[in-house]
Amino acid sequence: MTAEVRRKLTTVLAADAEGYSRLMERDEVRALGALRAARAVFAKFIEAHHGRIANTAGDGLIAEFPSVVEAVQCAIDVQRELADRGAARDDGLRFRIGLHLGDVLVEGEDLLGEGVNLAARLQTMAEPGGVLISQQVYDQVHAKLAVGFEYLGERRPRNLSEEVAVYRVALGKTAGRTAWWPGRADSTPRPERRAQASGDAKEDLRARLLRHAKLLGALFALLLATDLFSGEGFWAHWPGLVLATLLALEAAPLFVEGGLAVYYARFAVVVGALAAINLFTWSGYPWAIWPAGALLAVELLRRLGIGRR
Repeated sequence: MTAEVRRKLTTVLAADAEGYSRLMERDEVRALGALRAARAVFAKFIEAHHGRIANTAGDGLIAEFPSVVEAVQCAIDVQRELADRGAARDDGLRFRIGLHLGDVLVEGEDLLGEGVNLAARLQTMAEPGGVLISQQVYDQVHAKLAVGFEYLGERRPRNLSEEVAVYRVALGKTAGRTAWWPGRADSTPRPERRAQASGDAKEDLRARLLRHAKLLGALFALLLATDLFSGEGFWAHWPGLVLATLLALEAAPLFVEGGLAVYYARFAVVVGALAAINLFTWSGYPWAIWPAGALLAVELLRRLGIGRR
């Protein structure tokens, strides 16, 4: 009899061992013992933080938690204990962990769907012994846990169509510039603390954009000078448009909040580039409306799920 499939919102933890195959090749008994010991650590902390193990496969596992804070704290506790045990016994088995808060499909005891896939993709991008979280998780926990969070920027996980904001959890108790302690005396109102945490990431992006703008500006100046001295007709506006478009795509996160808003801001940059090409080649007809309309139609169909299997 087929199990009923239902949906729910939950926090998904995905974990996978690094170097397990190599350890198996060297010493199967030792590798299996290390995996069993690591699984016991996971099971202990998952239960302690009111979660449950949903799926296990090979040297990895998927767990879920009703509380986002408990899920992240569980990941931190697991990594710290595994690091302490590994240092003491030198078994060489370390885990990557990814966490995401999202909608999942539940079939029996198994979790399926995009929410699980994103947690698994974050896990593959994590460093051995590290924890990566999505924007949805960060929004819920960054002011509630005594750890730091490092913004890694917009990343596109493998086999996913959209970029997502990714944060690394600083496992040291005082690591990171965005570490806040609940209950600590602090005259800064919570909304301002959150704004500061977001502002740190934007400040890093501004500094990077300034460096890129200087580099691209120097390159365009060189192209413009070459154009003027060559006397072969004005062509420097074309590479200039490409450089400006690249810079605008990178700058999008400065002007909007959230991964989806950034996606649409970059979409607008592409449409603007098409409009500029139309103006540069103006012949009395606004042909840019057609490719822009086609892009919009494709995006609407994708959002409606048409064509998906």
